[in-house]
Amino acid sequence: MLPVLLIISGPPCTGKTTLGLRLAGELRLPFVHKDGIKELLFARFGWGDRPFSKQLSLTSYDVLYYFIESLLRAGRSLIVESNFKPEVDSAKFLDLAERMPFRPLQILLHTDGEVLLERFKQRAESGLRHPGHVDHLTLDELRPALLRGQADLCGSGERSFRLTQPTLMR
Repeated sequence: MLPVLLIISGPPCTGKTTLGLRLAGELRLPFVHKDGIKELLFARFGWGDRPFSKQLSLTSYDVLYYFIESLLRAGRSLIVESNFKPEVDSAKFLDLAERMPFRPLQILLHTDGEVLLERFKQRAESGLRHPGHVDHLTLDELRPALLRGQADLCGSGERSFRLTQPTLMR
């Protein structure tokens, strides 16, 4: 039986991490998420401005894909979560699929744009999220994406990462 790669994606503040943690507990699967990795890096290297946060995001993705590949290579199913970007991540998932067999399943979260914008503002002001994310500096940058309320699927057209039908929950 092929391992399942459950991909949870969507814009910030749609509940991706909350859903991932819940499913990981119920399905007893490893859960790897970009912001969890990024916060470990903040603890080790500190935090500062937006460019530094972006640099740690890129490193976090490298580590995230390392864990995905490592677990799939061992034949283990897992849940992975981030705000994946089709223009970057589709090629990475396609490359993984060419090198090792697995069954992909994608959950794409979305909600009303005004709701997302308000959630993001509240999260930025709450003090509950790690300050290294510099959410207070990213609101204007993310406003158009948040107001759309949804993200694109991982790819479109000929080189898209086409996902199989849900079979994990049987």
